[in-house]
Amino acid sequence: MVARSQLNPTNHSAVPTKSSWFGIRFDRNELSGAFGDIGTDLPLIVGVILASRLDAPSVLIMFGLMQILSGLIYRLPMPVQPLKAMAVIVISQKVSPDILYGGGLAIGITMLVLSATGLIDWLARIVPKNVIRGIQFGLGLQLSLLALKDYVQADGAIGYGLAILGFTITLFLLGNRRYPPALILIVIGVLYAGVFKMESFHIFESIGFHLPALHVPTTDAVLTGWILLALPQLALSLGNSILATRQVIEDLFPGYPITVRKISWTYSLMNLVNPFLSGYPTCHGSGGMAGHYAFGARTGGSVIIEGALYLILGLFFGAGFEQVIQIFPKPILGVVLLFEGLTLMKLVRDMTDSRADFTIVLMVGLVAIGLPYGYVIGLLAGTLVAYLTNRGLTKMSE
Repeated sequence: MVARSQLNPTNHSAVPTKSSWFGIRFDRNELSGAFGDIGTDLPLIVGVILASRLDAPSVLIMFGLMQILSGLIYRLPMPVQPLKAMAVIVISQKVSPDILYGGGLAIGITMLVLSATGLIDWLARIVPKNVIRGIQFGLGLQLSLLALKDYVQADGAIGYGLAILGFTITLFLLGNRRYPPALILIVIGVLYAGVFKMESFHIFESIGFHLPALHVPTTDAVLTGWILLALPQLALSLGNSILATRQVIEDLFPGYPITVRKISWTYSLMNLVNPFLSGYPTCHGSGGMAGHYAFGARTGGSVIIEGALYLILGLFFGAGFEQVIQIFPKPILGVVLLFEGLTLMKLVRDMTDSRADFTIVLMVGLVAIGLPYGYVIGLLAGTLVAYLTNRGLTKMSE
């Protein structure tokens, strides 16, 4: 059992050390942390593959490669996630692959412009911390509600029992460096699948070698994708993938400064490559980093391990990916997703000393999950209210 001080998010010992492999470790805690974001990634990937009839091996291979690239570049548990707002539109409207890849390329170009011109740094300066915390709170609440509504209830009474068991184990072992909870959850999930679902699954039928399929988005697809997919995604990406992720890095790894421009550069790079190899558009994410950290990760090893798993799935089992996913119990994924959301929401505690700041956090969070384009409205309205509030408080003090 580790000392309580080691679990402090502001503990500088969490920063990767030079004694590890270029600051990257591969141990049981990194392995546990590799599953800290699985509850978010898998459902979205499965959903978009089925909705748009994407080439599953290509999506998995490119998603895995982007994870590995991120782990090597940052040497932190900097996750790569499917673009969430884009996924909701794709799944609900059955968007064609060409428009999807066009939208991915469009948001990659947009982020490239923001990075190259320095506009991303300007945005980072003008958006207050309490608004970023509100976006984190909203996303954490959204992930937690998704876990409870769509995952925990998936297998009926047995699913509830499985979720309660998983939650209890995770709560008891959370932060334990000797017995990381995610590994135990995965073992429980595999055993459950083996007993109740494996007989209907023929794993050998899905084995085969696959490489990513080449694809060149048309100009019309890029323009349509920019309007239909990239614009709704942009506010969430700016708020969560860029600004909130940088904030989480400051919270959890205070001795490892990373600029918003670097995060936006890698965000852009991923989406300038993915569309041409039939990969789903990706981003970084504060929730994913919180999930990796909550389940034990402290270096880029966890992200590289997760990426390797997706890469192996895509290269050798991509043709039967939908079947592979269906055998793993959703309640276990729900527990992982729930703790990812809770970890994000806990970060707002540094806002509780100020009634005004905490009110803005709650307002932005609730607007983000409660209104159409809520992250856009929350980001803009929260920033405006924060500046008006600060100006009013300044005048009162004069």
